[in-house]
Amino acid sequence: MPSATEVPDTRLPEPDRADLRLDHVLAALSDPLRLTMIQKLLTESPDTDRSCGWFDIDRPKSTLTHHFRVLREAGVTRQQRYGLERRSKVRIDDLEARFPGLLDLVRAWKPGH
Repeated sequence: MPSATEVPDTRLPEPDRADLRLDHVLAALSDPLRLTMIQKLLTESPDTDRSCGWFDIDRPKSTLTHHFRVLREAGVTRQQRYGLERRSKVRIDDLEARFPGLLDLVRAWKPGH
């Protein structure tokens, strides 16, 4: 978690709010692992950037990097670099503005239902 004085180095490229496309967002969320990651961010840490390790997912780092990139490029998350670490956060305001109610569905999702 960033300290009060810690400033991100850079924000990684992402689509502008007006350029968010529902088909891209839904494609990114169609993978159960990515959907689980976003649900965890929404329910446990909606206001804080989180690093890859916070998710406690037993997958190779390269696999997680791929999933985070897909989410960011679709506009679901915002990633910022803090030194060598990348931290992610759901773009709640942007997604709610473009697709009202979508994040409520993600929060309520239960695997296998």
